[in-house]
Amino acid sequence: MSLDWTLIGPALTILGLLCLSAFFSGSETSLTATSRARMLQMERDKNPAAARVNVLISDGESLLGAILLGNNLVNIAASMIAGQLFESLLGGNSVLWATLVMTILVLVFAEVLPKTYALSNPERFALVVSRPILFVVRVFSPVVGTVQFVVRNVLRLFGARVEGPVLSSHDELRGAIALHHEEGGVVKDDRDMLGGVLDLRDLTVDDIMVHRKSILMLDADKPSEEIVTEALHSPHTRLPIYKGDAENIIGILHVRDIARALHEADGNASVIDISALRREAWFVPETTEVLDQLNAFREKREHFALVVDEYGALMGLVTLEDILEEIVGAIEDEHDVTVEGIQPDTEGVWLVDGTLPIRDLNRALDWELPDEEAVTIAGLVIHEAQTIPERGQVFGFHGARFEVVERRRNQITRLRVSVSPDDVVTNGG
Repeated sequence: MSLDWTLIGPALTILGLLCLSAFFSGSETSLTATSRARMLQMERDKNPAAARVNVLISDGESLLGAILLGNNLVNIAASMIAGQLFESLLGGNSVLWATLVMTILVLVFAEVLPKTYALSNPERFALVVSRPILFVVRVFSPVVGTVQFVVRNVLRLFGARVEGPVLSSHDELRGAIALHHEEGGVVKDDRDMLGGVLDLRDLTVDDIMVHRKSILMLDADKPSEEIVTEALHSPHTRLPIYKGDAENIIGILHVRDIARALHEADGNASVIDISALRREAWFVPETTEVLDQLNAFREKREHFALVVDEYGALMGLVTLEDILEEIVGAIEDEHDVTVEGIQPDTEGVWLVDGTLPIRDLNRALDWELPDEEAVTIAGLVIHEAQTIPERGQVFGFHGARFEVVERRRNQITRLRVSVSPDDVVTNGG
C-alpha cells in the first residue's frame, strides 16, 4: 500500500489547528486562574510580560470573547478539514468517523491536556502566552465588540444584570482569607485580624462603643477630694464629668492631669481646682463609621470620644483601644478589670454575659451569628424571640441554642449557649 501524499497536507493542517486550539484553551485557563496580586507585584518589579497579563485580565470580557472566537474558528476549521479527509478515505461513513475521531482529539489534546497544565502552572503559562494573546485580542476586537453588544442586549431582554462586578474587592479579600484558612495557610488568629481590618468599614461606632450604663462618670458637684479619690481608684485614665444630670457632660478628666495637680498641691486634694483640669469633651454621632472614627482619632491625636444619638442624648463612649480590639481581639493590661464574658460550662456549652457583643462571641467560638439587627447576645435573643424571655426559656436559631440563665428586670444578664442543629423554642419554669 503506497502512501497517498495528498493526505499529508490536510493531516498536518488538522494537527496545527489542534495545537492552536490547545493554545487558546490553555491561555483561557491560565489567564483566568492566575493571581492578579502576584502579577501586579511582578509588574512593579518591571516585568513586561506581567504588565501585558494585567492589561488582558483588566478587561476580562474582551479577553474571553477573543479567546473563544479564536478557539471556535480553529476547531470548526479542523472539523471541516477532517470531514473532507475522512470522506476521501472512507466514503459514506466519513461523517460518523470524523466526528468521533475529532471529538476525542479535541477533548484530550486541545482541552483537557492544556487546561490541566495551565491550572498547575497558571502564572508561568500566562506570562508566556501574554504577547500572542494580546495580539489576538487587538485583531479580533471589532468582531468581539459586536458580539458583546449583541449579547448584552439579549441578556437585558431577559432582565439579566450585565454591569458591574458581582463581588466587591472587600468580598474577594474575605473569600481569599477564608479559603486560605480552610486550606491551613492562615491560622485563626491571623484570619480574625485580617477580617477585623475589613470589617472596620462595615461597622459604626454604636456597634463597638461602651454602653452608657457601663460608663464610669464623675459628679462635678462633689468635693474635689472625692472626685480625685474616685478618679485615682478607677481602672480608666479618661473619665467624663457631669454637672447636675448625667446627660450634662461638661468635660473629660484625665488621671494624669489629676496626679500632676495632686503632686503640685503636695497631696492636698481639697485645694485642687477640678474645673481647671477639665478637657473639652468630643461628641461623635452613633452613625459614624468605625474607619472614619479611627482616622479622626489619628488626625485629632485623641483616644476618647462620647457617642450621641440624633437627638444629642448620650449613648456611650468609644476609644482608640475599642477600635484596635476589633482588629487584634481583647487588649488587657494590669489595670483592667477583667470581665468573664465567656466561660466554659460543660463540653460544647458556654456561659455568656448578655452584654457580650455578638462579634466577640463569633470570634471566640468561630461562629457566624448575624449582627445586623442587634449588637449584644441578649439583644439578638430578644430580637429573634420578639419578646423579653423569662428565666429558663430556651431558644434555638441560626444553628445555636440559647438558654436564659439570669434576668434582672427587663435585661437578660446571662445565657447558656451551645451548638444546636435544630431551631426550637421551649418554655422553662
